Amino acid sequence: MATRQGGLFFGRPTDRPPPAGATSVAQMIRLQNVSKTYYPRGKSAGVEALKAVDLHVPKGQIHGVIGLSGAGKSTLIRCVNLLERPTTGTVTVDGQELTGLSGDALNQARHRIGMIFQHFNLLTSRTVYANVALPLELMGLKTDEIRERVTPLLELDRLADKARHYPAQLSGGQKQRVAIARALASRPRVLLCDEATSALDPHTTGAILELLQDINQKLGLTILLITHEMEVVKTICHRVSLISGGELVEEAEVGDFFTAPRTRLGRDFLNDFLELEPPRALIERLEEAPGEHSHPVVRLAFSGDAVSTPLVSRLARECGIDVSILQAKVESIQDRTLGLMIAELMGDAEDTRRALAYLETHDLQVEVLGHVRRDA
Repeated sequence: MATRQGGLFFGRPTDRPPPAGATSVAQMIRLQNVSKTYYPRGKSAGVEALKAVDLHVPKGQIHGVIGLSGAGKSTLIRCVNLLERPTTGTVTVDGQELTGLSGDALNQARHRIGMIFQHFNLLTSRTVYANVALPLELMGLKTDEIRERVTPLLELDRLADKARHYPAQLSGGQKQRVAIARALASRPRVLLCDEATSALDPHTTGAILELLQDINQKLGLTILLITHEMEVVKTICHRVSLISGGELVEEAEVGDFFTAPRTRLGRDFLNDFLELEPPRALIERLEEAPGEHSHPVVRLAFSGDAVSTPLVSRLARECGIDVSILQAKVESIQDRTLGLMIAELMGDAEDTRRALAYLETHDLQVEVLGHVRRDA
Protein backbone atom coordinates (compact mmCIF):
# COMPACT_ATOMS: atom_id res chain seq x y z
CA MET A 1 0.00 0.00 0.00
CA ALA A 2 1.23 3.49 -0.77
CA THR A 3 1.76 5.84 2.18
CA ARG A 4 1.99 9.56 2.68
CA GLN A 5 4.39 11.51 4.86
CA GLY A 6 3.91 15.23 5.18
CA GLY A 7 1.64 15.21 2.14
CA LEU A 8 4.31 13.62 -0.08
CA PHE A 9 3.39 10.48 -1.99
CA PHE A 10 5.75 7.61 -1.31
CA GLY A 11 6.18 4.56 -3.54
CA ARG A 12 5.57 1.02 -2.40
CA PRO A 13 8.23 -0.28 0.01
CA THR A 14 9.10 -3.05 -2.47
CA ASP A 15 10.34 -0.36 -4.87
CA ARG A 16 13.02 0.84 -2.48
CA PRO A 17 16.66 -0.18 -2.94
CA PRO A 18 17.50 -3.61 -1.49
CA PRO A 19 19.66 -3.78 1.64
CA ALA A 20 23.42 -3.99 1.18
CA GLY A 21 24.36 -7.42 -0.07
CA ALA A 22 20.84 -8.28 -1.18
CA THR A 23 19.89 -8.95 -4.79
CA SER A 24 16.75 -8.02 -6.66
CA VAL A 25 15.51 -9.81 -9.76
CA ALA A 26 12.64 -7.38 -10.46
CA GLN A 27 13.61 -5.23 -13.44
CA MET A 28 12.23 -1.72 -13.75
CA ILE A 29 13.97 -0.85 -17.04
CA ARG A 30 14.71 -3.51 -19.64
CA LEU A 31 16.25 -2.79 -23.04
CA GLN A 32 16.66 -5.83 -25.27
CA ASN A 33 18.65 -5.78 -28.51
CA VAL A 34 17.97 -2.05 -28.94
CA SER A 35 19.52 -0.41 -32.00
CA LYS A 36 19.01 3.07 -33.38
CA THR A 37 20.03 4.15 -36.88
CA TYR A 38 19.70 7.73 -38.14
CA TYR A 39 19.42 8.53 -41.82
CA PRO A 40 20.75 12.06 -42.43
CA ARG A 41 18.94 13.97 -45.13
CA GLY A 42 20.62 13.66 -48.47
CA LYS A 43 22.70 10.63 -47.52
CA SER A 44 21.93 7.03 -48.39
CA ALA A 45 24.02 5.48 -45.62
CA GLY A 46 22.65 5.40 -42.08
CA VAL A 47 24.48 6.31 -38.88
CA GLU A 48 24.30 3.67 -36.14
CA ALA A 49 23.93 5.48 -32.82
CA LEU A 50 23.10 2.31 -30.83
CA LYS A 51 24.02 -1.26 -31.66
CA ALA A 52 22.16 -4.20 -30.10
CA VAL A 53 22.09 -2.75 -26.57
CA ASP A 54 20.90 -4.90 -23.67
CA LEU A 55 20.43 -3.02 -20.40
CA HIS A 56 18.56 -4.16 -17.29
CA VAL A 57 18.03 -1.86 -14.30
CA PRO A 58 16.46 -3.38 -11.14
CA LYS A 59 13.77 -1.53 -9.21
CA GLY A 60 15.10 1.02 -6.77
CA GLN A 61 18.63 1.21 -8.17
CA ILE A 62 20.61 4.17 -9.46
CA HIS A 63 22.29 3.08 -12.67
CA GLY A 64 24.83 5.27 -14.44
CA VAL A 65 25.80 5.20 -18.11
CA ILE A 66 29.14 6.80 -18.86
CA GLY A 67 31.00 7.37 -22.10
CA LEU A 68 32.79 9.88 -24.28
CA SER A 69 30.96 12.53 -26.31
CA GLY A 70 29.22 10.93 -29.27
CA ALA A 71 29.25 7.45 -27.71
CA GLY A 72 25.44 7.18 -27.80
CA LYS A 73 24.54 8.10 -24.21
CA SER A 74 21.81 10.62 -25.01
CA THR A 75 20.28 8.40 -27.69
CA LEU A 76 20.19 5.53 -25.20
CA ILE A 77 18.37 7.42 -22.47
CA ARG A 78 15.91 8.98 -24.94
CA CYS A 79 15.04 5.50 -26.18
CA VAL A 80 13.87 4.56 -22.67
CA ASN A 81 10.83 6.87 -22.87
CA LEU A 82 10.67 6.64 -26.68
CA LEU A 83 11.57 10.25 -27.32
CA GLU A 84 13.71 8.36 -29.80
CA ARG A 85 12.00 5.23 -31.11
CA PRO A 86 14.47 2.33 -31.52
CA THR A 87 15.05 1.02 -35.03
CA THR A 88 15.05 -2.51 -33.62
CA GLY A 89 14.59 -4.11 -30.20
CA THR A 90 12.18 -3.66 -27.31
CA VAL A 91 11.97 -1.27 -24.36
CA THR A 92 10.07 -2.39 -21.27
CA VAL A 93 9.49 -0.13 -18.25
CA ASP A 94 7.75 -1.34 -15.11
CA GLY A 95 6.59 -4.47 -16.91
CA GLN A 96 5.03 -2.61 -19.84
CA GLU A 97 6.58 -2.85 -23.30
CA LEU A 98 6.66 0.73 -24.58
CA THR A 99 7.80 -0.12 -28.09
CA GLY A 100 4.40 -1.71 -28.65
CA LEU A 101 2.55 1.50 -27.74
CA SER A 102 1.65 4.68 -29.60
CA GLY A 103 -0.61 7.69 -29.25
CA ASP A 104 -2.53 8.11 -25.98
CA ALA A 105 -1.31 4.77 -24.58
CA LEU A 106 2.31 5.85 -24.98
CA ASN A 107 1.60 9.27 -23.45
CA GLN A 108 -0.01 7.62 -20.43
CA ALA A 109 3.03 5.36 -20.00
CA ARG A 110 5.34 8.36 -20.16
CA HIS A 111 3.59 9.88 -17.12
CA ARG A 112 5.37 7.17 -15.11
CA ILE A 113 8.77 8.23 -16.45
CA GLY A 114 10.19 11.55 -15.29
CA MET A 115 13.11 13.22 -17.06
CA ILE A 116 15.51 16.04 -16.25
CA PHE A 117 17.99 17.68 -18.62
CA GLN A 118 21.30 19.51 -18.54
CA HIS A 119 19.75 22.91 -19.33
CA PHE A 120 16.65 22.62 -17.10
CA ASN A 121 14.09 23.43 -19.86
CA LEU A 122 11.94 25.62 -17.60
CA LEU A 123 9.31 27.99 -18.97
CA THR A 124 10.57 31.50 -18.26
CA SER A 125 7.07 32.99 -18.18
CA ARG A 126 5.87 30.67 -15.38
CA THR A 127 6.70 30.79 -11.70
CA VAL A 128 8.44 27.94 -9.89
CA TYR A 129 5.08 26.66 -8.67
CA ALA A 130 3.55 26.89 -12.15
CA ASN A 131 6.52 25.10 -13.75
CA VAL A 132 6.15 22.19 -11.34
CA ALA A 133 2.38 22.16 -11.83
CA LEU A 134 2.58 22.12 -15.64
CA PRO A 135 2.56 18.32 -16.21
CA LEU A 136 -0.35 17.98 -13.78
CA GLU A 137 -2.32 20.60 -15.68
CA LEU A 138 -1.66 18.69 -18.90
CA MET A 139 -2.94 15.55 -17.16
CA GLY A 140 -6.18 17.39 -16.38
CA LEU A 141 -5.92 17.42 -12.56
CA LYS A 142 -8.00 19.87 -10.57
CA THR A 143 -6.47 22.86 -8.79
CA ASP A 144 -6.74 21.27 -5.32
CA GLU A 145 -5.13 18.05 -6.51
CA ILE A 146 -2.31 20.01 -8.13
CA ARG A 147 -1.67 21.97 -4.94
CA GLU A 148 -1.66 18.74 -2.92
CA ARG A 149 1.12 17.35 -5.10
CA VAL A 150 3.19 20.46 -5.81
CA THR A 151 3.48 21.84 -2.28
CA PRO A 152 5.28 18.84 -0.72
CA LEU A 153 7.57 18.58 -3.75
CA LEU A 154 8.68 22.17 -3.28
CA GLU A 155 9.38 21.35 0.36
CA LEU A 156 11.31 18.21 -0.57
CA ASP A 157 13.45 20.20 -3.02
CA ARG A 158 13.87 23.10 -0.55
CA LEU A 159 12.02 25.47 -2.87
CA ALA A 160 9.02 26.41 -0.72
CA ASP A 161 10.24 30.01 -0.36
CA LYS A 162 10.78 30.26 -4.14
CA ALA A 163 7.28 29.23 -5.23
CA ARG A 164 6.42 32.68 -6.65
CA HIS A 165 9.85 33.30 -8.20
CA TYR A 166 10.56 33.07 -11.92
CA PRO A 167 13.46 31.09 -13.42
CA ALA A 168 15.46 34.27 -14.10
CA GLN A 169 15.55 34.87 -10.34
CA LEU A 170 17.07 31.46 -9.56
CA SER A 171 20.57 30.04 -9.45
CA GLY A 172 21.52 27.10 -11.65
CA GLY A 173 21.14 24.68 -8.78
CA GLN A 174 17.71 26.04 -7.91
CA LYS A 175 16.60 25.75 -11.53
CA GLN A 176 17.63 22.09 -11.56
CA ARG A 177 15.72 21.51 -8.32
CA VAL A 178 12.62 22.95 -10.01
CA ALA A 179 13.18 20.61 -12.95
CA ILE A 180 13.47 17.65 -10.56
CA ALA A 181 10.29 18.64 -8.74
CA ARG A 182 8.48 18.98 -12.07
CA ALA A 183 9.71 15.52 -13.13
CA LEU A 184 8.38 14.04 -9.87
CA ALA A 185 4.99 15.74 -10.06
CA SER A 186 3.35 12.92 -12.01
CA ARG A 187 4.59 10.38 -9.42
CA PRO A 188 6.81 8.47 -11.84
CA ARG A 189 8.34 5.09 -11.16
CA VAL A 190 11.50 5.98 -13.12
CA LEU A 191 13.60 9.16 -13.31
CA LEU A 192 15.86 9.72 -16.32
CA CYS A 193 18.73 12.18 -15.92
CA ASP A 194 20.39 13.46 -19.09
CA GLU A 195 23.69 15.08 -18.00
CA ALA A 196 21.73 16.72 -15.20
CA THR A 197 24.78 18.15 -13.40
CA SER A 198 27.01 19.06 -16.36
CA ALA A 199 26.06 22.75 -16.30
CA LEU A 200 26.60 23.12 -12.54
CA ASP A 201 29.63 23.99 -10.44
CA PRO A 202 31.12 21.26 -8.19
CA HIS A 203 29.45 22.47 -4.98
CA THR A 204 26.02 22.68 -6.62
CA THR A 205 26.57 19.32 -8.30
CA GLY A 206 27.16 17.77 -4.88
CA ALA A 207 23.90 19.22 -3.58
CA ILE A 208 21.91 17.93 -6.58
CA LEU A 209 23.44 14.45 -6.25
CA GLU A 210 22.54 14.43 -2.57
CA LEU A 211 18.96 15.32 -3.52
CA LEU A 212 18.78 12.54 -6.13
CA GLN A 213 20.13 10.04 -3.61
CA ASP A 214 17.56 11.24 -1.06
CA ILE A 215 14.75 10.83 -3.61
CA ASN A 216 15.97 7.35 -4.49
CA GLN A 217 16.00 6.28 -0.85
CA LYS A 218 12.78 7.96 0.29
CA LEU A 219 10.61 7.31 -2.74
CA GLY A 220 12.11 4.04 -3.96
CA LEU A 221 12.55 5.69 -7.35
CA THR A 222 14.61 3.92 -10.01
CA ILE A 223 17.09 6.38 -11.55
CA LEU A 224 18.93 6.00 -14.85
CA LEU A 225 21.45 8.75 -15.44
CA ILE A 226 23.96 9.44 -18.17
CA THR A 227 27.09 11.42 -17.50
CA HIS A 228 30.68 11.88 -18.54
CA GLU A 229 31.65 12.67 -14.94
CA MET A 230 33.17 9.80 -12.98
CA GLU A 231 32.57 11.70 -9.73
CA VAL A 232 28.81 11.45 -10.33
CA VAL A 233 29.03 7.67 -10.81
CA LYS A 234 31.28 7.26 -7.79
CA THR A 235 28.99 9.30 -5.53
CA ILE A 236 25.51 7.88 -6.06
CA CYS A 237 25.35 4.97 -8.53
CA HIS A 238 24.89 1.32 -7.62
CA ARG A 239 25.92 0.02 -11.06
CA VAL A 240 27.51 1.59 -14.10
CA SER A 241 27.59 0.79 -17.82
CA LEU A 242 30.28 2.04 -20.17
CA ILE A 243 29.19 2.87 -23.72
CA SER A 244 31.45 3.33 -26.74
CA GLY A 245 30.50 3.58 -30.40
CA GLY A 246 26.86 2.81 -29.58
CA GLU A 247 27.71 -0.43 -27.76
CA LEU A 248 27.73 -1.24 -24.05
CA VAL A 249 31.28 -2.50 -23.64
CA GLU A 250 31.40 -2.96 -19.87
CA GLU A 251 28.97 -3.16 -16.94
CA ALA A 252 29.71 -3.68 -13.27
CA GLU A 253 28.94 -2.73 -9.70
CA VAL A 254 30.47 0.69 -9.09
CA GLY A 255 33.03 -0.67 -6.63
CA ASP A 256 34.18 -3.28 -9.14
CA PHE A 257 34.35 -0.77 -11.99
CA PHE A 258 36.59 1.59 -10.04
CA THR A 259 38.85 -1.06 -8.57
CA ALA A 260 39.14 -3.43 -11.56
CA PRO A 261 37.86 -2.06 -14.90
CA ARG A 262 37.93 -4.80 -17.52
CA THR A 263 38.41 -2.70 -20.67
CA ARG A 264 41.06 -0.29 -21.89
CA LEU A 265 38.45 2.46 -22.10
CA GLY A 266 37.38 1.77 -18.52
CA ARG A 267 40.97 2.07 -17.34
CA ASP A 268 41.37 5.31 -19.28
CA PHE A 269 38.29 6.78 -17.58
CA LEU A 270 39.61 5.72 -14.20
CA ASN A 271 43.09 7.12 -14.83
CA ASP A 272 41.67 10.45 -16.03
CA PHE A 273 39.45 10.62 -12.95
CA LEU A 274 42.29 9.84 -10.57
CA GLU A 275 44.74 11.98 -12.54
CA LEU A 276 47.38 9.30 -12.14
CA GLU A 277 49.78 9.32 -15.08
CA PRO A 278 53.57 9.10 -15.25
CA PRO A 279 55.47 12.39 -15.48
CA ARG A 280 55.61 13.69 -19.05
CA ALA A 281 59.42 13.44 -19.14
CA LEU A 282 59.12 9.74 -18.34
CA ILE A 283 56.32 9.13 -20.88
CA GLU A 284 58.61 10.46 -23.62
CA ARG A 285 61.24 7.87 -22.64
CA LEU A 286 58.90 4.87 -22.45
CA GLU A 287 59.42 2.07 -24.93
CA GLU A 288 56.85 -0.63 -25.59
CA ALA A 289 59.18 -3.62 -25.71
CA PRO A 290 61.72 -4.51 -23.01
CA GLY A 291 65.36 -4.14 -23.92
CA GLU A 292 68.57 -5.65 -22.62
CA HIS A 293 69.27 -2.59 -20.48
CA SER A 294 65.77 -1.44 -19.50
CA HIS A 295 63.37 -1.79 -16.59
CA PRO A 296 59.56 -1.72 -16.46
CA VAL A 297 57.30 1.09 -15.35
CA VAL A 298 54.09 -0.28 -13.85
CA ARG A 299 50.72 0.99 -12.69
CA LEU A 300 49.38 -0.94 -9.70
CA ALA A 301 45.79 -0.88 -8.44
CA PHE A 302 45.13 -2.21 -4.93
CA SER A 303 41.78 -2.81 -3.30
CA GLY A 304 40.52 -4.28 -0.05
CA ASP A 305 43.15 -5.64 2.34
CA ALA A 306 45.86 -5.23 -0.30
CA VAL A 307 45.82 -1.44 0.26
CA SER A 308 47.35 -1.81 3.72
CA THR A 309 49.79 -4.59 2.79
CA PRO A 310 53.48 -3.45 2.79
CA LEU A 311 53.90 -4.86 -0.69
CA VAL A 312 56.63 -2.47 -1.90
CA SER A 313 59.02 -3.30 0.93
CA ARG A 314 58.38 -7.02 0.48
CA LEU A 315 58.90 -6.71 -3.26
CA ALA A 316 62.26 -5.00 -2.82
CA ARG A 317 63.37 -7.49 -0.16
CA GLU A 318 62.26 -10.72 -1.82
CA CYS A 319 63.09 -9.86 -5.44
CA GLY A 320 66.24 -7.81 -4.90
CA ILE A 321 65.12 -4.75 -6.84
CA ASP A 322 64.80 -1.06 -6.14
CA VAL A 323 61.30 0.42 -6.34
CA SER A 324 60.96 4.08 -7.26
CA ILE A 325 57.43 5.33 -6.51
CA LEU A 326 56.56 8.05 -9.03
CA GLN A 327 52.95 8.66 -7.96
CA ALA A 328 50.53 7.16 -5.45
CA LYS A 329 46.97 7.83 -4.37
CA VAL A 330 44.30 6.33 -2.12
CA GLU A 331 40.62 6.87 -3.00
CA SER A 332 37.42 5.89 -1.16
CA ILE A 333 34.85 4.39 -3.54
CA GLN A 334 31.61 4.04 -1.58
CA ASP A 335 32.35 1.13 0.81
CA ARG A 336 35.71 0.25 -0.74
CA THR A 337 39.22 1.63 -0.66
CA LEU A 338 41.26 1.87 -3.84
CA GLY A 339 45.00 2.45 -3.88
CA LEU A 340 46.92 3.29 -7.05
CA MET A 341 50.64 3.59 -7.67
CA ILE A 342 52.99 4.19 -10.58
CA ALA A 343 56.48 2.87 -9.97
CA GLU A 344 59.71 1.93 -11.68
CA LEU A 345 61.03 -1.56 -10.92
CA MET A 346 64.79 -1.18 -11.16
CA GLY A 347 67.01 -4.25 -11.39
CA ASP A 348 68.46 -6.62 -13.92
CA ALA A 349 66.21 -8.48 -16.37
CA GLU A 350 65.86 -11.59 -14.23
CA ASP A 351 65.08 -9.64 -11.06
CA THR A 352 62.40 -7.50 -12.71
CA ARG A 353 60.87 -10.59 -14.33
CA ARG A 354 60.59 -12.20 -10.88
CA ALA A 355 59.18 -8.95 -9.47
CA LEU A 356 56.41 -8.85 -12.07
CA ALA A 357 55.61 -12.51 -11.44
CA TYR A 358 55.51 -11.78 -7.70
CA LEU A 359 53.04 -8.92 -8.22
CA GLU A 360 50.82 -11.12 -10.38
CA THR A 361 50.36 -13.53 -7.47
CA HIS A 362 48.80 -10.86 -5.26
CA ASP A 363 45.31 -9.37 -5.17
CA LEU A 364 45.96 -6.33 -7.35
CA GLN A 365 45.84 -5.16 -10.94
CA VAL A 366 49.20 -4.87 -12.69
CA GLU A 367 49.69 -2.92 -15.92
CA VAL A 368 53.09 -2.50 -17.54
CA LEU A 369 53.09 1.00 -19.02
CA GLY A 370 56.38 0.54 -20.82
CA HIS A 371 60.09 0.18 -20.31
CA VAL A 372 62.84 2.74 -19.66
CA ARG A 373 66.47 2.31 -20.57
CA ARG A 374 68.66 2.28 -17.52
CA ASP A 375 71.35 4.33 -19.23
CA ALA A 376 68.85 7.00 -20.43
